[in-house]
Amino acid sequence: MIGVNTWVWVSPLTDDALAALVPRVSQWGFDVIELPVERPGDWDPGRAADLLAAFELGASVVLTMPPGRELVGASPRTVQETQDYLRHCVDVAVTVGAPAISGPAYASVGRTWRMSPDERRAIYAELRENVEPVAAYAAERGVRIGVEPLNRYETSVINTVEQALEALPEECGLALDTYHLNIEEKDPLQAVRLAGARIAHIQASGTDRGAPGDDHFNWPGFAAAVHDTGYTGPLVIESFTADNTTIATAASIWRPLAPSQDALATQGLAFLRSLQH
Repeated sequence: MIGVNTWVWVSPLTDDALAALVPRVSQWGFDVIELPVERPGDWDPGRAADLLAAFELGASVVLTMPPGRELVGASPRTVQETQDYLRHCVDVAVTVGAPAISGPAYASVGRTWRMSPDERRAIYAELRENVEPVAAYAAERGVRIGVEPLNRYETSVINTVEQALEALPEECGLALDTYHLNIEEKDPLQAVRLAGARIAHIQASGTDRGAPGDDHFNWPGFAAAVHDTGYTGPLVIESFTADNTTIATAASIWRPLAPSQDALATQGLAFLRSLQH
């Protein structure tokens, strides 16, 4: 299954934007559309479920961690509010039929600080304590949590698969993103195999955040590594619109990454399909 994130075109997602995107995404031949939950209430999950069913599209759900959403190094109130937000994302996933929620469910994107080995162990212990209730809530509803390692410029908490496996309880899965793998992993293919059965979700992005395949990443090797893990979930193209200043700045989108956003999606789809043959 191949999907595409609505961030390629719009942020934040709205009911009207989704209604315009779904027929196009379906017509192009995608199997899945990825739905970000930036703020609860931006779009109606029930309405989205009906729309996706009408066009025979599956769903995946991604969480977001702007400043103020924290599971570590924060006040009890902030942690509680973040847990409540993550539970909401689980509820959204249930409504739209997504098997997982994924994203950096530990600290706000862009928050970085130096940690000694002892401080890191303490942060990881705190993360396990604070993510476990959400993971349990998700498991009770048949949803997995895929926690995503990010590159060093976006977080100092979890940058690699090895760190994620150390930091997270067994009931948490991993969400892998080729953009971050390319930056942080000494051997991205080995990192995929190390993640193995813990993989809950995969996002595909060119090494410049553009279309998969229009870059230097070892995509055939990556596809083989994913196959070796037994992962059967969607492979979702993730890139970002430059039209929203906040998201363009957060993702460092300073120039066009394709002739158009539609071209980014369709070219990426064609390339990923070619890997399946």
